[in-house]
Amino acid sequence: MMDAFLLSRIQFGANITFHILFPTITIALGWVLLFFKLRFNATGDESWMDAYRFFVKVFALSFALGVVSGITMSFQFGTNWPGFMETVGNVAGPLLAYEILTAFFLEATFLGIMLFGFRKVPNWLHTLATVLVAFGTTMSAFWILVLNSWMHTPAGYEVIDGVVHATDWWAIVFNPSMPYRLVHMLLASGLTAAFLVAGLSAYRWLRGDRSGGVRAGLRTGVFLAAGLIPLQILAGDMHGLNTLEHQPAKVAAMEGNWETRGNVPLVLFALPDEAARENRFEIAIPNGASLILKHDPAGVVPGLNDFVLEDGTVKHPPVAPVFWGFRIMVGVGMLMLAVSWAVSWRLWKRGEPGTVLAWVLVGMTFSGWVATIAGWYVTEIGRQPWLVTGVLTTADAVTRTAGAGMVWTTLAMYLAIYAVLIAAYVGTLFHLARKAGGKSASAPASAPISEGGERLAASPSA
Repeated sequence: MMDAFLLSRIQFGANITFHILFPTITIALGWVLLFFKLRFNATGDESWMDAYRFFVKVFALSFALGVVSGITMSFQFGTNWPGFMETVGNVAGPLLAYEILTAFFLEATFLGIMLFGFRKVPNWLHTLATVLVAFGTTMSAFWILVLNSWMHTPAGYEVIDGVVHATDWWAIVFNPSMPYRLVHMLLASGLTAAFLVAGLSAYRWLRGDRSGGVRAGLRTGVFLAAGLIPLQILAGDMHGLNTLEHQPAKVAAMEGNWETRGNVPLVLFALPDEAARENRFEIAIPNGASLILKHDPAGVVPGLNDFVLEDGTVKHPPVAPVFWGFRIMVGVGMLMLAVSWAVSWRLWKRGEPGTVLAWVLVGMTFSGWVATIAGWYVTEIGRQPWLVTGVLTTADAVTRTAGAGMVWTTLAMYLAIYAVLIAAYVGTLFHLARKAGGKSASAPASAPISEGGERLAASPSA
């Protein structure tokens, strides 16, 4: 039987897993929509506006689910984790408030204009609304990642009578891991949106929709992914070095390295055994981990056994989920690299993806979700046993009043609702793609454009 502490962790993990899916899309998709709009403004080509009109529906649906699931998640600070706000509320509270004031208000105010105002407001105002919504989603990510990064690498605070007080807000905001986490997450969002755009466009292409809007979306998604994945690999390497400096136990778990030593191999496959403190069935590249983490084949890499106290108390995270989560993230990233570059080459040579690669893109539509969730698990599980590193343990923050039965009941309800919503969301996206394909298959690729860039022919409403 699981106790309330473990169930509360699972429940919060389920909520954050569901919630993060949608901001991961909207953060970057807002900027993709702005690109479509700016291309339309510059060229007058209705294909760009067709792509905008389709993906703005995807944005609206994702935004709505992200807002609702975010509210549900925040409630758990009070219901399951009261110790968090009691201890670090002087830091966490203002940062969450800044996110609402500088980001959510922007998004909520201008989203209506972005969705419904193309015919009702001047073109410049509709473009400005798209800019502000995209900026708002990025600012929202900024503040949330500031808080999350501070929980990993806290700075600019002092503890008085067990309560954290801010002493330097600049140090809090620009804490040691924040720049790396922010860049890593923004690039992850870009890749998630890129493969979503490419996958849905490829699905429409396979159904016979060869309109200009489909081609614009397909090329944008594929080329964006091909350009971002090398940057993500570089950013991930820098983030890993920062994590090695500030959270060595997490890196040791990621690498499955038990003893602090030099010439550490890069473990490709293993079954970590925490009881025996060793890896079983290990397949590794000699000196690989030392070379990556220290840029020296003989570099010394910390081991997990350094984080076990003399009384047997373990001060490192659970190894298996961190170890495998990291490999899933990296593996999906390598697959993204291969697919995006292969399809980019095909588009450059022949102007179309071909049936096989188009189906591959459809299969990769939600690959960004897989990589993001795996990376998020590495980040959050890898912080254990701390909720705020060196300040507050996870066990000290959990509620003492909710029993296991109550937490289990609400967890089961959450999981059931989330399963239905995920199925409905994915089904709706492909329904929209089928519906859009049916409408545009017989429609011209573009409509007449005046010299001022305004449409002279009516088009489907966004």
